[in-house]
Amino acid sequence: MKIRVIGGGLAGPEAALTAARLGCQVDLYEMRAMVNGKPRLTPAHQTTEFGELVCSNSLKSESPNTAPWLLKQEMRRAGSALLRMADESAVPAGHALAVDRVEFSRRIAEAIAAEPNIRVIREEVTRLEPPDSGEAGLTIVATGPLTSGALSEEIQRITGSDHLAFYDSISPIVDAESIDMERVYFAARWDKGTADYINCPMDREEYDRFLDALLAAEPAESKEWEKLDYFEGCLPIEILARRGRDTLRFGPMKPVGLRDPRTGKTPWAVVQLRKENLRADSYNLVGFQNHLKFGEQARVLRLIPGLENAHFLRYGQIHRNTYICAPLLLDETLRLKKDPWLAFAGQLSGVEGYTESIATGLLAGLYAGSLARGVEPTPVPRTTALGSLVHYITHAVAKDFQPANITFDLLEPLEEELRKKIRDKKERHRIQCERALVAFDAWWAAAGHGCSDHPSL
Repeated sequence: MKIRVIGGGLAGPEAALTAARLGCQVDLYEMRAMVNGKPRLTPAHQTTEFGELVCSNSLKSESPNTAPWLLKQEMRRAGSALLRMADESAVPAGHALAVDRVEFSRRIAEAIAAEPNIRVIREEVTRLEPPDSGEAGLTIVATGPLTSGALSEEIQRITGSDHLAFYDSISPIVDAESIDMERVYFAARWDKGTADYINCPMDREEYDRFLDALLAAEPAESKEWEKLDYFEGCLPIEILARRGRDTLRFGPMKPVGLRDPRTGKTPWAVVQLRKENLRADSYNLVGFQNHLKFGEQARVLRLIPGLENAHFLRYGQIHRNTYICAPLLLDETLRLKKDPWLAFAGQLSGVEGYTESIATGLLAGLYAGSLARGVEPTPVPRTTALGSLVHYITHAVAKDFQPANITFDLLEPLEEELRKKIRDKKERHRIQCERALVAFDAWWAAAGHGCSDHPSL
């Protein structure tokens, strides 16, 4: 069966590699390309590479029995190609999985080039058509939060519903050599994992001075496509700061669990820096996405202890994030209810986050493999993290729908009697994870996808 995958970010390559591994012939389209010697990019991308990470380089927690860990465990059992590459290009990040973004993209490109069942086509898709009569086929749209205007209009034509849009921001990146290491310290929160984060401590006076400068900073000029309808889970720091003087101290600058080993005390506030690559020659400011003018960013961020002479390799920016109203449109195999030849994956489908995007690409590829065998796909069960994520985007209240990361709130809760009996939240989460993995293994064995290295299958 011929599969057309549109989008070369995270979900698209994952879907393409998964479907190809299952014997499908795949055409993988990506609009970012070199044209007349110049790169054709989106408002946020800086390269034409597959799997470019435009925001953070973190795929979130690897702590056992957390929701992000559970999602990744299920994906590993399903043989996720991109998650394997993320593991192979990981950089130290405490209890999180963070990657060297250049190496990560390189590995994705290498895997796609080595797959004989994938043909890469560097052009923009503006028209979505069902397969010819009598021809089996599936189109997976995974063009992400920066779907082009022409393709957005085409999706709107087919779905018959309006798109929703919110706006994400990009955190700044600083040159490691420009950090004053005498003023900072390495630590992980609560000493959990290895001490891979640089922590810039602030006393109350330093925090107040920084906050006043941030509140007075001049925002970047908004372009026509910027209506500033931010996603609540990824608010710019200047927006958070306007909600109260302590909002940042209970958010991205939370000092709890980050005792300064030099003083033995917990600072008033902390800015954390996370490695961008294995060379550790650059760091991103964790949670410091913003929409300020570049000059203002430099002025304000250099008030952070240790960053007085910081050289910024990239400033914070804002970009559009588009997604469909999945509860009205998609079934539990990520296909349109009224046009099952068309599927959606990645952030365009209504999930939020790198890992979640890869996860939906994985499922779309697996379901394509089932269709290629002439078998109607069996949705991943609700009990699993993968199933809970899909259940949310396909069953949420449409009028209140917003993209979501994987959390325990999405997972199927324990029985009321068991919840009352087990008061400890960590123990409840452990049981939920245990049940999810058992349910995943049973589904995998019954579905017969046949592309996992998971030893128990």
